[in-house]
Parts: sequence; C-alpha cells; structure tokens
Amino acid sequence: MKKITIFLVLSIFLLLNVFSFSAVRIKDISDFRGARDNQLFGIGLVTGLDGTGDSGEVPSEMLNNMLVNFNINLTSFVETENTALVMVFADIPPFYKEGMRLDVTVAAIGDSDSLENGVLIQTPLYGADNKVYAVAQGPVLTGGTNTRSSSSLQDRYKAVGTIPGGAIIEREIPARIVNENTVTINLKQPDITTSARVANAINSSFSLKIAKAQDPSSVRIEIPEYFQDDVISFLALVEEVEVTPDAKAKIVINERTGTIVLGGNVEIADFTVSYGNFSVSVEKGKISGKPATVANLITALKAAGATPQDIIAIIQSAQPYLYAELVVM
Repeated sequence: MKKITIFLVLSIFLLLNVFSFSAVRIKDISDFRGARDNQLFGIGLVTGLDGTGDSGEVPSEMLNNMLVNFNINLTSFVETENTALVMVFADIPPFYKEGMRLDVTVAAIGDSDSLENGVLIQTPLYGADNKVYAVAQGPVLTGGTNTRSSSSLQDRYKAVGTIPGGAIIEREIPARIVNENTVTINLKQPDITTSARVANAINSSFSLKIAKAQDPSSVRIEIPEYFQDDVISFLALVEEVEVTPDAKAKIVINERTGTIVLGGNVEIADFTVSYGNFSVSVEKGKISGKPATVANLITALKAAGATPQDIIAIIQSAQPYLYAELVVM
C-alpha cells in the first residue's frame, strides 16, 4: 500500500509541474538503447579533376602507413594533378540492410585545390572492427558556383564534397534492442525530471507499471506478455506516448553576433547594476512593474536605447542574480 501511495504522489507532482512546456512524443526526445549509428571510413581516389588534384607527394609517413594497412598502393596514380587522394566518411544508421544506400562525405588528404567535378573511384568503407560494411563510388558535389552579389556570402570550400546516396551497404550491422524481454530508452538530453516523467507517462498509457527510470538518461521498460510476440508494435506505441520534457533554464549569448537565446521564462533576483548611461534595478521581483524575467529586462533595455552589446554586458554582469545557466559563445 505504501509503494502505491508513493507512486500516486509522484505522479501528481509530475503532472503539476508540466505546465510551462509543450508535450512531445517520446520518439522525438529519445532513442532505444542498441539502436545507434556507426561510423565508416575509407581512403580512395577522386579522378577527373581539371588540374586541381594532388602534386604527387604523399603528405606524411602516418598516411603512408594507413595506405599499407588498407593494401593500397597509389605510387603510380598520384603523379597526375587530375587525381586526388581523399578520405571518405559515412554514418550507417541502425537497422539498415544490405543494398540500401548512404550519403558520403569526401575530403582531400593531400594538397588538392579542389574536388569539383571529380568522381570517386570505388572505395571500401570500414568500421571500427576493420571490416568492410559499404562501398562508395560516384561524382563528388562541392556545391553551386561562387556568388559575389552579396558581401555576406563566403567562397565555397572545394576540398570537401559529398556524394548523396554514394555508398551501398554490403554488410548489415546487427542492432539488438531487446534484452530479457526489456527495452531501454536513452534520453537525448539527460534530465532527472524528464526521465521520471517518461516512466510515468508510459505507465499511465498502458495502465501498467512496466517502466522505471534507471537514471537521468535511461528508462527501462518491461515488454508486456501480450506483446512479446509483436515487439515492434509495442515499441511503436511507446514512441507515440506524449510527455512534457523538463530542462534547466539557460541563457545562450553569442558575443560575435549579438544574439541572445533564452530557454524558458528565466527569472531574476533583486539587484541593481550601473552600466554606462544605464541604471537597472530589480526590486521585489519587478522590472518597471513587470515580472522580473530576463525577457522583460531585455525589453526594458531595448526601449531605453541599449545596443545588443550593452544588453549582453549587463546580463553577464548580472549572472550571480540569474536563476539560469549562462553560456557565452
């Protein structure tokens, strides 16, 4: 009886503290443990370049050793400036099968000026276990033509390119998400409150106490007996359960661009600060008659003619009085 009472009290507490955020699907804030991407890489050649390839020298002893490990001998190929030695990268998502395609990123290793209009020669892509999981080949894209019509646009960096769908999977990477009739959800943003809310939402949705928060990042779920022969349907129902995630109040400041991003309604303690021609006072939880929040502080400062740099300086000075984490970029 005591355990049931504690569970009900926790449920009520969690429901009473979700008023300030919108509900989202569990699918959008978490992944199932065991369902993860894997990184692939390889070394290959891009050919068909218009004199923008390598000068013909392997750049380091380390690279030479890598080539030996991959059983690649490029002595006779890198002497032409129409060819470039490249690293090839791809991520293989969970549950991808043989024959499915992956996007590929290609980056010059040597002193090639540009991979534009080049074609990657068939290149095996290896996993961390040194096994081949995919093979990449195809024309390298480096983006559109350079544009000078706006000073805000930057020149393209042509030593890196992409091949959309350029790799074909040759070997599947097994993904095991069920362990002893249980699955575990990993939150993308670990948080104690969110973890507890997820477990509570799942239990409420199925009217069973099958979920338990293990720690701030994971929730363990027992698969009900009537779903043990149809786990995918059960996981689909779990993904659609809605929950209201929690997060620490946070202020992110980008000093280079003068941008301030607020997470939630960040409150401020009483304080007074003098900065240049500005004097700011927060008294009894109010700023000019409004609730003492960072959003209202910024509004008041802008109305008084403060520049983004002024506002950033004042917020940084008031950091000890902010009920939030301040991140400066």
